[in-house]
Amino acid sequence: MPQQRQNLSIAAPAFKGLNTQDSPLTSDPSFAAVADNCVIDQYGRIGARKGFDVITTDNTPLGSAELFSMGYFEDNDGNEQIFSAANNKIFSGTTTLTDITPAAYTITDNDWKMVNFNNKMYFFQGGHAPLVYDDTNGISKIVDHPDNVGTPPNAHEALGAYGRLWTCGCGLNLQVVYWSDLLNGVAWSGGTSGSINVAKVWPDGYDEVTGLAAHNGFLIIFGRHSTIVYQGAESPATMQLVDTIAGVGCIERDSIQSTGDDLIFLSHIGLQSFSRLIQQKSLPKRDISKNVRSDFMLIVQGNTAGVKSIFSPENAFYLITLPTEDVTFCFDMRGALEDGSHRVTRWTASPFNCFARKSDGTLLAGNANGVGEYNGYNDNGTTYTLRYFSNPLSFGDSSRLKMLKKIIPTVIAGSDTLVKVKWGYDFSQSFSTDFVQVPAIVPAEYGIGEYGIAEYSATNEEILKKAINTTGNGTVVTVGVEVDIDGQPFSLQEFNIQALLGRMI
Repeated sequence: MPQQRQNLSIAAPAFKGLNTQDSPLTSDPSFAAVADNCVIDQYGRIGARKGFDVITTDNTPLGSAELFSMGYFEDNDGNEQIFSAANNKIFSGTTTLTDITPAAYTITDNDWKMVNFNNKMYFFQGGHAPLVYDDTNGISKIVDHPDNVGTPPNAHEALGAYGRLWTCGCGLNLQVVYWSDLLNGVAWSGGTSGSINVAKVWPDGYDEVTGLAAHNGFLIIFGRHSTIVYQGAESPATMQLVDTIAGVGCIERDSIQSTGDDLIFLSHIGLQSFSRLIQQKSLPKRDISKNVRSDFMLIVQGNTAGVKSIFSPENAFYLITLPTEDVTFCFDMRGALEDGSHRVTRWTASPFNCFARKSDGTLLAGNANGVGEYNGYNDNGTTYTLRYFSNPLSFGDSSRLKMLKKIIPTVIAGSDTLVKVKWGYDFSQSFSTDFVQVPAIVPAEYGIGEYGIAEYSATNEEILKKAINTTGNGTVVTVGVEVDIDGQPFSLQEFNIQALLGRMI
């Protein structure tokens, strides 16, 4: 009796992103077991992330340190400035890093919160007197600014919202939120400046303020284990408590990002998102890291420095990087999956330590090389490896032996790209490998084609579909690709897998 032949088509590999949380045998084939150094593009294809394109021409001022904090400042006239911190110094500039640390000011850490508010840039870090920059006076302590009124809080968190600068979280003031006078972030007494002690409104008893956010007209005050929501922050002296959320707070200040209709933050149970419909008065939360929660939180716990994050509407992703673990998680923000989670990929050996986004949408990042753009397809001239592996595939019957006959990948790749196609059986990490070589492509000569047909390709990308003969057998099958990204884009369009189904095991 002839053996039954089966064909399994994965039309958009990793369309739903990583899933390391659920049982691999029951996972939708649209999930991936491995999705490294890639994004999910607008067409639902898995493709190479962009690289770290260094702008800084001389990183000598950094010494052996890496940039750890960044901020983007734009004044009312549209003049731009990039600030960064490393080596216990504050720098301005991109191609050239200029040390602007105030004279006789001692810095012992680089975990600054930088806030662009009303024509000034503010710098807050626990244990340090807060700083302010403007075009006229340069950078100085807030208390030394000519317009200063009162003593600014020695805070670790700051937020510019509802016409004021808000601060919290340092030393003995872990229960107090302060706000400046209206439209004046250097005025901390008189006028309509003030403070509120939230010690008595935590839903679980004791907590401490870790972060602040503005969302849909509300002031969100994060504790480490719970969250408080106020409305009416435009007039803070009369604002009212409208909601408390027990059991979920924010554990990392710099994980908080507003996406317009959502607010994302890292809690002790994963990456969370507030979402609010117009008809709703409450603020429900969603676990957007649900499909990778255990692995993600294990890496978070191993990270010994603060996380950094950014939301890029142009790229439709939220990035959260864990510098000491050299990994960045990329959450796609085009829409949630059925369970409320978001599609996620992982960037290993990540060159991205910290981020800033310019008003034109340019995404900047920092590391030991200085300031760079999220651009191109290599990391400061070096390659990085894209990896995709499916979850184990049973072809609908995990009891039968499978003998792979062919794997037919469809790839879109740059000129002269070598694609490693891999397959293995029964959860083994030992894979067989074959290669797909994208031919060298010569751009069209002068853009002119003889009889309407170009003599050469008009682009540096090619769609390639190639059948690979395979060997081996097992009850479940894993397939994947590895590609060294070196200046050329790459995306995986489809996997067709042909196998013979044999006897029951």
